[in-house]
Amino acid sequence: MKLWMRKVSVILITIVTLGMYNPVHLLDTEAAEKHKVDSSNEGVNEDRLTTNEEDKPEEDIEITLHDESSNENNESDYFISAITEQAKEQTVTKLGPKIYDKVEDEFTTQILPGIEQVVEELLVEASKEEVPYYEITELASPGYGEKIFNLYDHKAKQDVAKFHVRRDNRPGEGYWFNFHYHLSQDNFEQHHPIGEIYWDKNTPPKWMA
Repeated sequence: MKLWMRKVSVILITIVTLGMYNPVHLLDTEAAEKHKVDSSNEGVNEDRLTTNEEDKPEEDIEITLHDESSNENNESDYFISAITEQAKEQTVTKLGPKIYDKVEDEFTTQILPGIEQVVEELLVEASKEEVPYYEITELASPGYGEKIFNLYDHKAKQDVAKFHVRRDNRPGEGYWFNFHYHLSQDNFEQHHPIGEIYWDKNTPPKWMA
């Protein structure tokens, strides 16, 4: 009887513990596969980290270059604006209050935009390194002289353009103010027109009067 019960107990224990035993070699295989997956993930993370670290300096360089380019453009625009404003002031000084008060509207709408456009085009044609050396000479001719101002390249020590205004007395019409400019490209020989303003049949005052 005891032997029979012992056999039954062995059978029951075997049934109960069935599937709970994991062979050692299977456990080792699972551990190896898990380690392999973890190592692969670490490699991916390292690659991503390396990629991000490599990309970051390039982004910084691009931003820096963009900022430098913006600064250069801003400086160039500033010089162009300043010189153009100075050209306007010099032309108004050349006309003098007696003439300017009478022709202000025509000058503002017809002549000044043309002068500003020519000055700006000459400055744009010059390189960004040259523009800071350009200046308006404050040597307008009083009396009956034609000279308004010169656009001067201080670095090259030479005039780039000369802006003049001439009095034309046309028979039967009266006096006209002829605004024009000369360029160094043709040795200041050719007249490049800007525009004209009619004065009157009476003789206008002297310049800067």
